[in-house]
Parts: sequence; C-alpha cells; structure tokens
Amino acid sequence: MTPAAAADPEPESPQAQILATNFQLPFPCGQSWTGNSSASSAHQSWEIDFNRGSTADADLGDPVVAAASGTVAISAHQGSVNGYGNLVKIDHGGGWTTYYAHLNTRSVSAGQSVSQGQQIGTVGKTSKPGNNISPHLHYEVRLGTSYPSNVQKAVFNGVTFGYPEQTLTSRNCGGSTNPYTPQEVCGSGYSVIDSAALGSEGTVYLLFNSANGNNCVTTLKSKSLGTATATSAYLEVQGTARKTDSGNFGYYAGPVVAQASGTCVKWGGKAGAAVYDSPLEHCG
Repeated sequence: MTPAAAADPEPESPQAQILATNFQLPFPCGQSWTGNSSASSAHQSWEIDFNRGSTADADLGDPVVAAASGTVAISAHQGSVNGYGNLVKIDHGGGWTTYYAHLNTRSVSAGQSVSQGQQIGTVGKTSKPGNNISPHLHYEVRLGTSYPSNVQKAVFNGVTFGYPEQTLTSRNCGGSTNPYTPQEVCGSGYSVIDSAALGSEGTVYLLFNSANGNNCVTTLKSKSLGTATATSAYLEVQGTARKTDSGNFGYYAGPVVAQASGTCVKWGGKAGAAVYDSPLEHCG
C-alpha cells in the first residue's frame, strides 16, 4: 500500500488538504535529491534546500518542476526585496502555495496555469546583491499569509519529509505512468513469473524469490495515479488461509508475501471494477 493511503485525517484538516493536493518532489520522475532544512542560517521554519550533485555547481541548470498543479502567482527576480532571487510561486487553491527560489531561469509567467510535473525553471544561485550562494533549490510549502508560521512541513507522495535531512526519489511522473515496478514493491531478489491485465485499470503481478522460496503479489494501478482508489492484491498458498491487502491506494496494493516453495498458489487482485482470480497453479 502507499503511505498516503494509511493516513485517515479529519476531512477539513491541513493534513487531509495537503494529502489531497498530492504534492510530489519538485524534480523530474526518477531523480534522487537530498533535502536539508538545517543547512542554511536563513531558514526560519520548514524550508528545504535541495541538491543532488557531488560538487558545488553540479546541479546548476537542472530542471525544476511543479510539485502540484496550480496557477503561477509570482514569476520574477526579487532583486533586493529578499534573498529568493529568481522566484516562482504557485497557488494550488485552498490557501496552499509552493515557493521555488534561487532559480537560474524561469520558464513560466504569472497567471499561467501549470500541471504537476511541468517544468517551471532550472536550479540556480540567484539571490540579493552581494549574497553569494552555491546552486540549490530552496523549496517551501505555505498555508495562509503569516510568515514564517504559515510555512508547513513538506509532504511528498503522501509522506512527510524526514526533517532535517532526507534523500528522496521523485514520483513526479506527470500522472500518466505508474512510477513503481513490481520488483520495487516486493523488494530485492524477486522476479516476475506471471501477470494479468486488469483491463485498462492496472496489472496484477506474481513474483518469486528463489533465495527464500517466497511468492509476492502486487497490483499496480494504471489509472487515477496518486489518487486513493479501491485496489487489492491477494495470495493464497494451497492449504493455508488467503492473505489480502485491500483498500484505497494511490499507486499499488501489496506486497502480499508468503512462503510457497514447491506449493501451488492462487493469486489475483482488483483495480477499479476489473478483477483477476487465478486457478491453483505455479506448483513447482
């Protein structure tokens, strides 16, 4: 299951609102970036500075993308107003905004609608005159207008950032492709041995780990990615009770794991209205 689906906040709470907005890392799908909230003396709250390169200028010019869809509220060089330099601010509705600062270039204009994952600029080191900084992305999530108390803890893919420092892989994939693989869900050592399409809704996979004799089942969605919808996966080893992971998940159900070496199994899952149930098989 995805971490976002495990949360059950009050519908009108800030936690529920930020989960519903489905913020993703502000970098292209699959890239890994390290965020740090305590490396800068200028930080007053939950701001994050992002880098991924091993040298000072390694990230200069790397693409920066919108963490969620919205309308560009600011796209300007702030000059001597503050230390943001080239800044893009996106309004996501409901009082939620994101800030992308120190950009080398800006590729959007104020008033423009942007989609999640759309490039809005590039990583840079612009700031106020005389403020020499190394390239990085300064990122903020705000709710309301009273700074700095309006700066919120950042949430990516339904999980709160691991303050003060964490390295994350971007799931900001534009909503068209599931960023997870069956092997990633089940873990190291597993290989796909069977699969079944759930119409256009997704695919259910059966995997096996020859090192420990375990089977694993996961259902990966193809539609409504990032939105919690009914999804399930199950694995039933002959002679034992069925194990199921079922709920409203953003990207996948599972992993469902059981020892099944030399034993027949039934497996299957559901995404949307599409269901697959296997016969008793894979008995080797």
